[in-house]
Amino acid sequence: MTQPILQISNLTKRFGGVAAVSDVSLQVFPQETLAIIGPNGAGKTTFYNMLSGRMHPTAGTIVFQGTDITGLPAHRISRMGVSRSFQINNIFNEMSVRENVEVALTAYHGDSRRWVNIASRNKPIQQEADTLLERLSLTGIATKRAGFISYGDKRLVEIAVVLATRPQLVLLDEPTAGMTPDETHRVTALVKSLAATGDYTFLITEHDMGVVFDVADRILVMHRGQSLALGTPQEVKAHPEVRRAYLGDAEEELAS
Repeated sequence: MTQPILQISNLTKRFGGVAAVSDVSLQVFPQETLAIIGPNGAGKTTFYNMLSGRMHPTAGTIVFQGTDITGLPAHRISRMGVSRSFQINNIFNEMSVRENVEVALTAYHGDSRRWVNIASRNKPIQQEADTLLERLSLTGIATKRAGFISYGDKRLVEIAVVLATRPQLVLLDEPTAGMTPDETHRVTALVKSLAATGDYTFLITEHDMGVVFDVADRILVMHRGQSLALGTPQEVKAHPEVRRAYLGDAEEELAS
């Protein structure tokens, strides 16, 4: 039987007397794409913050590849193979697209103190950056300043920066938020193509139910900090408590 790449047990985060995440357990298996959905305030961001080391759990454990990473700082978790994108673009706007990727690669290879100076004269770093940009269809904008490219391209650059750390587990936080339909299609197609390589395991938080049901192998539904349902897209879509937890447009999308 396949062993989980990520084992989360009874994960809890309290702020004073309020539990933002309460007793959530989850197994994530290698090469799967697991989406985490839920209404605003369901605890998804807090959950991600604990997985990526940006927040310490109040209780529970997080085991990655057989190693307990509970409470480790973000940089150590990243070095172990867990990388995360953010809802807000996390790239250097004054640098070119290629330089953003080179900086990430340089940091990954242990030369973060001198960043671009090293990257600019390091042929292997340049070649690795170009290969990654080609993989994400970003070669055409490689020399453009990141601050002047489209919002959708910025999100793709951020994914390129995440992949530059050679993660095994990729946490994507609202990757299509604020995108046009065409941009959403590009990101969705990219995630599916990357998943198909077998090189990555994905956790994705996403409000667009069309994206969720297109890319996810399984879906975890969170509600008021707890796990409400876990299953395949069809199982989740038919779950009566999930239907009740979503109001308005989200409920209609789940029912469609």
